[in-house]
Amino acid sequence: MAARTTPTQRQKRLGIEVRKLRTGVDMSAEYAAGLLGVDRGKISHIELGVRNISPERLQTLITHCQCTDEAYAAALMEFAAPSRRNWWDEYRGRLSPGLLDISELEWHAVRIQNVLSVHVPGLLQTEDYARSTFSAVLPALSRLEVELRVAHRMERQQVLNREQPVGFVGYVHEAALRMRFGGREATREQLNALITASEKDNITLRIVPFERGSFPGAGHTLLYAEGAVPQLDTAQLDSAHGPDFLHTEPHLAKYRAHLEWMDREGLSTSASRDVIHGIVREL
Repeated sequence: MAARTTPTQRQKRLGIEVRKLRTGVDMSAEYAAGLLGVDRGKISHIELGVRNISPERLQTLITHCQCTDEAYAAALMEFAAPSRRNWWDEYRGRLSPGLLDISELEWHAVRIQNVLSVHVPGLLQTEDYARSTFSAVLPALSRLEVELRVAHRMERQQVLNREQPVGFVGYVHEAALRMRFGGREATREQLNALITASEKDNITLRIVPFERGSFPGAGHTLLYAEGAVPQLDTAQLDSAHGPDFLHTEPHLAKYRAHLEWMDREGLSTSASRDVIHGIVREL
């Protein structure tokens, strides 16, 4: 199979974890190549995510690297399972790879935590609200490009409504609730949709009120996707050039601390709904 030109973040992550396994026991790339029956160059390609590693070869590597963490090993094997076409593949070539990587990250997450200060979570947005956010992008998008992004965002939401929905916790600053994306009516519809969503068993919505003052990561959007094991968690941040995906232990520790602060300082779910109801009455 030819090398990929644009590996997904999930494929890159498997390569990074393979390299961690190998270097963790001071195994050379040459030795790993001989062990797996491939040439030296293919080891580099596997670790860059541009080539697959079969489940059988991954199991061999796990065994010879003396990995005793069974849960971690099993999670890695899931990464190496043969890929199948998923709903976001319909957008490949039409949307940026980063947006599709977010879809894949959410789909495979055990739980998602989201921190936002300017807008409401994408997984809970209405069509009109999402359309307004994409219409404000610079340089401006064509109407077709806006509608494509809206459709993709709406499809992302199926992770919350599928047969085994992912757990979701949204920490939303009060400022985001008062931003009128799409105008008064679109904002009212969006806030009512948040209230309805927050009543679902798998969705928790926590509001951070103005009176809490400063908070960590102010101005940044954080999507924290929990993997099957903590070592495979991923923090995703929005930036001007597209999404950034972070998974080193220092990064994960930093953003776990952010989430702990939000959990400690955010209003309860019932108090959060009261705040949203109050803002709806003001519109």
